Amino acid sequence: MAPTRSKSRTRTYDSAKTRAAVVAQLNHVHAAVSDLTPDQLALPTRLGEWTVRELAAHLSMAIGSVARILKEPEPSKAEITLLEWPLGAAPYAAGVDEYTRALAADNDPVELLDRTAEEFLRLLPEQSGERLVAARPGAMRLEDYLVTRCVELIVHTDDLVAATGVEIPYDRQALAIATRLLADALAVKAPGGSVEVRVPPFAVVQCVEGPKHTRGTPPNVVETDPLTWLRLATGRTTWGEALEAATVSASGERADISGLLPILS
Repeated sequence: MAPTRSKSRTRTYDSAKTRAAVVAQLNHVHAAVSDLTPDQLALPTRLGEWTVRELAAHLSMAIGSVARILKEPEPSKAEITLLEWPLGAAPYAAGVDEYTRALAADNDPVELLDRTAEEFLRLLPEQSGERLVAARPGAMRLEDYLVTRCVELIVHTDDLVAATGVEIPYDRQALAIATRLLADALAVKAPGGSVEVRVPPFAVVQCVEGPKHTRGTPPNVVETDPLTWLRLATGRTTWGEALEAATVSASGERADISGLLPILS
């Protein structure tokens, strides 16, 4: 089991593994979208009024943003840390929706992903991970921004699978990165040590104010699998739905963390 994450230990991510994870999951998405029929592209998704076509365009936008911000002047200083990113994305949702719809209307989804992947793979190797980029919701290190791209790719791959029924691989490293970031963000959102959240095999964090657990079996434990955790953390499923489906277990009087979810919306 992964070590428990506390406030005093900030997780770091291996640069080469993060870059490889983004490329691997992008390739999985690219292959899947390339095989979709027009009827499949017109299917509804669980993302409001978006069809699969809009979802594919959004995936292109999520990765295409890397090339776009690399072409902009480097910010003078970092404005947010990696763990602040999940908690600051909500105000940009309306603008993202508008841009995604326009992108989907004006482009073939496969050609768009072709161009996005080509530009991403061409520009990225030349860039230092320490370079600052003008990301939303604030300037951050490129290497940190690539961690957020793993979240975007994995979460929206799951959306694509749910909409189409197509089997798409989840790169293990990308899935691990996405799981860990959103677990750590929960600990930032609700600091404390009274509840232990376990997402084996990738993450264990303590959160929620109250008596701190130090040894033995914690009195309040939440446990789930990585994909269920990501669906809970992003509002794809509710706490009640996950409990009913037995994809999450919760023991202890403080183990109901439904009021802290979603984390990223």
